[in-house]
Amino acid sequence: MNKLFTKWADKIHTTEYPRPQMARNSFQSLDGKWQYIIQKGDLSFLPDDIKEFDGEILVPFSPESILSGVEKTLKYDEVLVYFKKFIVSEDKPVALLHFGAVDYECKVYINNHLAGGHIGGYTPFEIDISKFIIKDKENTICVCVTDPSDTMPISRGKQKTANGGIWYTPTSGIWQSVWIEYLPKQYIKSLKITPHFDDKSVNIKVNTNTTDSLFKVLFEDKEYIGKDGEIDICLDNVKEWSPQSPYLYKFDVLYKDDKVSSYFAMRKFSVGKRNDGKHCFMLNNKPYFMTGLLDQGYWSDGLYTAPSDEAMVYDIMLAKECGFNTLRKHIKIEPLRWYYHCDRLGIIVWQDFVNGGGKYNPFAILLLPNIGIHIKDNHYGFYSRKDKRGRELYYQEMQEVVDTLYNTPSVGLWTVFNEGWGQFDSKKVSDYLRTLDNTRIIDETSGWSDQGASIKSIHKYFVKFKMPKREKRPVILSEFGGYSMSEEGHSYSDKIFGYAIFKNKEKLNTAIAKLWQKELMPAKIKGLCACIYTQLSDVQEEVNGLVSYDREIVKVDKDMLKALNEDLCEI
Repeated sequence: MNKLFTKWADKIHTTEYPRPQMARNSFQSLDGKWQYIIQKGDLSFLPDDIKEFDGEILVPFSPESILSGVEKTLKYDEVLVYFKKFIVSEDKPVALLHFGAVDYECKVYINNHLAGGHIGGYTPFEIDISKFIIKDKENTICVCVTDPSDTMPISRGKQKTANGGIWYTPTSGIWQSVWIEYLPKQYIKSLKITPHFDDKSVNIKVNTNTTDSLFKVLFEDKEYIGKDGEIDICLDNVKEWSPQSPYLYKFDVLYKDDKVSSYFAMRKFSVGKRNDGKHCFMLNNKPYFMTGLLDQGYWSDGLYTAPSDEAMVYDIMLAKECGFNTLRKHIKIEPLRWYYHCDRLGIIVWQDFVNGGGKYNPFAILLLPNIGIHIKDNHYGFYSRKDKRGRELYYQEMQEVVDTLYNTPSVGLWTVFNEGWGQFDSKKVSDYLRTLDNTRIIDETSGWSDQGASIKSIHKYFVKFKMPKREKRPVILSEFGGYSMSEEGHSYSDKIFGYAIFKNKEKLNTAIAKLWQKELMPAKIKGLCACIYTQLSDVQEEVNGLVSYDREIVKVDKDMLKALNEDLCEI
């Protein structure tokens, strides 16, 4: 495999505030060099058992990545142990230790005391370490991690021990930022922000660590008093959020001696009808065609972790420069800073939940759906979902993901299951999702294994796409294209995967133009609501990106693609 570095590899910085919608002036980053050891074992491993370390690892990059400095894959029967010393930087009574994400299960020790842990590789968690730290002296943090990856029926996304084709190198351990906040004794735990577009108001719920629910909101030079944990604020002259005009309202919340800064946007996602009576997606009560890219969120040097904020922004802006207004974040949850950039730069996010289950049955995920046979997804064995605990964890992780991203203005659609991967009880699961969030569109079964959901979600690669006849549901083309071209010196491997291979940029761009003109344009006229092209960047053996895996070579004519997308959205 070829080592490919991005242009941000020599200027890595991860010191930006990790949680822009809950920002405080108290922030101590623990990103940087840690000591590590990988050895046979499990989470019964104790910090006192460490005799020596294997070396240094750069957090928050997983050991499998180039940028970590390790380049080792954590095996299912091994434990990865991180160790770092730190000095408490502020004199406040509460210290919260935050992890953006740790894959998969971990235990955290502060000064050799077990402080807490977490199960699940994609969502943030925090641990109150106040009683374990010593002020004005050196403290130690030790994080022990195990990751069974695809050897157990857990949520794992595109990770596969034997990577190849559409499956990629596993990511283990800490892969998002680690940081500490120092807080007063009484503090704000979380915010829940719900814009009511039709009512021209916003509801802000404030969750604190005490029963006292009185707080203040500072918004547009006015002070509002919130009681019973929430407040409704009416807006004059609403400034709508859209990809064309991504306006963000900023505000502060004060509770006792604690203060957080946040933001929201006034926008509404829904399904409606066009003037001709055909279904469409709506943004702010107006028909809006969503044209987007499948975005896997992988980096040639950082794997799951982007080298810097500039790298994240590059991908988002590349999509916008090509005329796309949507990114489908595919089977991965990003750091909160990525969503912040989508919010402020203006791009709609379709957010996938992370798939799991046992070894996938090709009859369930490929063969039968493609000949129009859709087996009910309560047949757990057929869909590799017999493990009850795995199904329970999916519900738990769904709630954690919704809690994490609920406030994100750019997230407009949830994808529950993709191509039958670990699919189960899709209607029941989607009904549960609606109890958590009824403000966004839901794609229950993207691709196939259709269970009669509220949206007809189609994937089409090898044959020409035509709008299905007599379909009464909204229709979306949630994956298509996959046109591939390998760039010498910028490809991960000599092995390449793609749905149609082209030898040069001219032929690739000609084929893309034909795809838009001959398939998408007619489908849009007939009622297609949205489309997602595969994909934004190359990922390992997959060379079907608009840009190479190292982000060095843009393969498409951006002006041509922008013009095609503008025509598509104006029909």
